[in-house]
Amino acid sequence: MINYNPKEWINFIFHIHKADTFRKLWPLMLGVAIFSGAMAFVELKYLRLTETNYIKNIGMMHSLLGFVISMLLVFRTNTSYDRWWDGRKLLGALTNVSRNFAIKLKALNLRPEDLEFFKYAIPKYAFALKEHLRERQYFGKNSLLIEIDSGKHIPNQVAASIVNRIFELQRNQQISQEQLIILNADANQFTEICGGCERIRNTPIPYSYSAFIKKFIFIYVITLPFGWVFSLGYFVVPIVPFILYVLASLELIAEEIENPFNQDANDLPVDEICNNIEKHVNELLG
Repeated sequence: MINYNPKEWINFIFHIHKADTFRKLWPLMLGVAIFSGAMAFVELKYLRLTETNYIKNIGMMHSLLGFVISMLLVFRTNTSYDRWWDGRKLLGALTNVSRNFAIKLKALNLRPEDLEFFKYAIPKYAFALKEHLRERQYFGKNSLLIEIDSGKHIPNQVAASIVNRIFELQRNQQISQEQLIILNADANQFTEICGGCERIRNTPIPYSYSAFIKKFIFIYVITLPFGWVFSLGYFVVPIVPFILYVLASLELIAEEIENPFNQDANDLPVDEICNNIEKHVNELLG
């Protein structure tokens, strides 16, 4: 995720960051510019058509379809942002649960070896969840406190180890039944948060919907020179690629933020959140 000052207008306007969609779209924009110039040249020099009522109707079609495509893109962007914000709330809940869980454990005056286990296990769950959402194996700090089978669901294994340790404390009469219920409620939230994050990651926008928007944008832009060349002339060469840049950028941004747990420029700061969890848990239990 990019840290920035939203008040720096000049930096936004004149600086092209790696997250800018222009870097991804410029080959397509260049191709559309060449196509627009070729169509303008053919229509004006060779066909020598006049601006009849039929050609004017093409502009009317673009005006109508422009409203339709804008509504589709607004819905597409809002849907992706809802997924991004839902992911941020889940990661915030993971931070809060980790802190509250550590605070309660510290108040119980457990043995040093038990505190050492939880000081390791709570941040380990955050890091394991991060790598799981990015579909990578978790290679954390080497420890004999938790045994991990790399072929299975690693966050579930860490959560199971935490729950087993809590029940073991109750069996050894180090905590009471009431304290077990309180701690178990916090431990269960780890799995609930994991399920919510997996729901976002494993449920992309339907393929047909995404494919239709891309085709709609391409056909809309590629037909603009036919109706606009008589009113704009060769100015269609810079104008049509700019329209493509605006419309396609909204689709690219929506694609990027619909899965907010990766390492793209506009994704959530998952690494920073995990590091903060480890820092705060160590402060509480250290």
